[in-house]
Amino acid sequence: MRTIRFSAHRLRGKHKPEFAPHMDNGDVIVVVNCEKIKVTGAKLEKKKYYHHSGYVGGLREITLDKLLAEKPADVLMHAVRGMLPKNRLGRAMLKKLKVYAGPTHPHTAQGPKPLSFPY
Repeated sequence: MRTIRFSAHRLRGKHKPEFAPHMDNGDVIVVVNCEKIKVTGAKLEKKKYYHHSGYVGGLREITLDKLLAEKPADVLMHAVRGMLPKNRLGRAMLKKLKVYAGPTHPHTAQGPKPLSFPY
């Protein structure tokens, strides 16, 4: 989870000296191989994600292991979304997070540089 926290930190732009909480100064983050996410404890069976269809009795739940099998990118997006501001600025920051399950991505023309984590 440290890498997820690091991604949210970079998306907000907190690593830059010109950081201001009301501006979007962050970088575009491209995450690859998100299907290899590891979690500790019994989170795979016990952690649940909920959403509602809008109809009566429409509460749906899915466990972490099923969501990792079906849509591994959604797990990371949901975790980073929870660390960003809950307003239109946070939604704009989340658009700069690109998550891919495999090792390939279509952003090679932009010349992304690999990030080395401090831990």
